[in-house]
Amino acid sequence: MARFPSLPQVPHLSDVFQRFGRGIWQLTDFHDVVLRGDSEWSVAERELMAAYVSGLNACSFCHDSHQLIAEIHGIPEATLKTLVEHPEDSGIEPCLVPVLAYLRKLTLTPSKMIDADSHAVFAAGVSEQALYDAVTICALFNFMNRIVEGCGVQTSQANLSASRARHQHSSDSSTPYTDFARKIGITPP
Repeated sequence: MARFPSLPQVPHLSDVFQRFGRGIWQLTDFHDVVLRGDSEWSVAERELMAAYVSGLNACSFCHDSHQLIAEIHGIPEATLKTLVEHPEDSGIEPCLVPVLAYLRKLTLTPSKMIDADSHAVFAAGVSEQALYDAVTICALFNFMNRIVEGCGVQTSQANLSASRARHQHSSDSSTPYTDFARKIGITPP
């Protein structure tokens, strides 16, 4: 039996969003703002952060989905394969290494954050706004990982293929997440 009897046995995120639609438009709009809005981080780097946080949380659905989106936007697959365990050896930009260390600690032990953590990020040349953007991505994906895992959302090769096609088609869109919401029948309030 599925975690929620009203959902399919193997639910996709779209099933959850369609069944429990309250606030979903705002949530997908927030995804567009955070992952596609103005930022010092590229779309690829932001999707990499989303995949990284989801990987730390062992949320396969979000990790796999955002890893493939990061690939579409130019992050090499080899980089993403080693990222969770060894970010310093993954070939990412050097300024991302302390950012990912910050996101790791914020995800796994948030109450242990100290000023020295942000100072290490700033010492690598990252601005306060860029760190805030990374923190927002971290917060959003810790939130999304709990929805996905709490509702029993699972990934499949078919879902990943559909997601890849959708994101390749909308790679230049500034609103791919609200576009997805519209596609599954979620509309602005």
